[in-house]
Amino acid sequence: MAKRWIAVLIAVLALGVAAVSVPLVSARPAQEFGVGWTVQYFNNVNLQGNPVAVETLSGGINFNWGSNPPNPNVPSQNWSARYSSSQNFLAGTYQFVVSSDDGVRVLIDGIVVLDRFIGRPLTTDTFNITLTQGVHTLVVEYFQGIDQAALQFQWFQVGGIVTTPTPFGGPTATLGPAPTNTRIPPTPLPEIPPGSLTATVVRASVLLARSGPFIGSPVVTRLLRGQTYQVIGRDADARWFLLQLSGFQGWAWGYYLFINGNEFNAPIVGPFTTAGDPAAMSGIVVQSNDGLRLRAAPTTASQQIGRIPWGYLLPVLGRTADGLWYQTQYLGTIGWIASGFVDVIQGDPNSAPVTG
Repeated sequence: MAKRWIAVLIAVLALGVAAVSVPLVSARPAQEFGVGWTVQYFNNVNLQGNPVAVETLSGGINFNWGSNPPNPNVPSQNWSARYSSSQNFLAGTYQFVVSSDDGVRVLIDGIVVLDRFIGRPLTTDTFNITLTQGVHTLVVEYFQGIDQAALQFQWFQVGGIVTTPTPFGGPTATLGPAPTNTRIPPTPLPEIPPGSLTATVVRASVLLARSGPFIGSPVVTRLLRGQTYQVIGRDADARWFLLQLSGFQGWAWGYYLFINGNEFNAPIVGPFTTAGDPAAMSGIVVQSNDGLRLRAAPTTASQQIGRIPWGYLLPVLGRTADGLWYQTQYLGTIGWIASGFVDVIQGDPNSAPVTG
């Protein structure tokens, strides 16, 4: 994040104009949720009438409400919302990934680019669009009918030339690996033991595999249409499946998979059994609802030893006696986070040992 704002500041100084609070999309091919979103809520499924609540989001659109309402003034069922923002894009081609339960519609610069405003289970849609450099308006319209509610909206830059401003001019970087005369072979698919229950990607060109069975869980890799993997577990409802990937594991949404047998024969496993997921270290898991500072000790005066992004899943290894701080592990570093900036996903943090 610091590098991003440094790039903005350098560009502003070079052009001699006032700074604006619109971030640049990262030049690296990483997921982007954007900032500066506002949302209007409606007590109907058609975005009709005056909004009953308006909010400014601290992060992007990445929500799994379950059966809960998104705002105290909104019912838990039969509501709709309109999310709006302006984002500054570099010139290039972007892949947008939208997951929703129920319906969703996306507009870019006032033009409808995705229209799935229908009742449906959790479904992920992807589309590519080429954008010119500059500010573009994004609008995501969503409605929740009955049962579960979830919405995620993100994008990746997948093509184009990215120019990173530097004080005295700088290099032009082409997104992707440097050209080579030798073809780099793809990572081989993992071996599947004979007689195993398997899953094949059939309803998506690219399917995101995640570290947990939630749409807000970090993405561990991308699966391609036609690829087949061993199923080593499932959630209790057989909606998410744990797959054996190449040297690690990941969860995939079953709607996009063809299971070559009875999916209920797969064993039920906990949400955080994924190999290498630090959340598996503890039965207590939280998710950051804002950008977090990881600190060496449970106090704001303590040294910052990490920067945790919004939406990250973390194990609770310990706590302070008053419960205001949780001890956790982030990318191999153990430190402390303020409990007011996380949501409890699994377990009871009060049952964690007092370690600070």
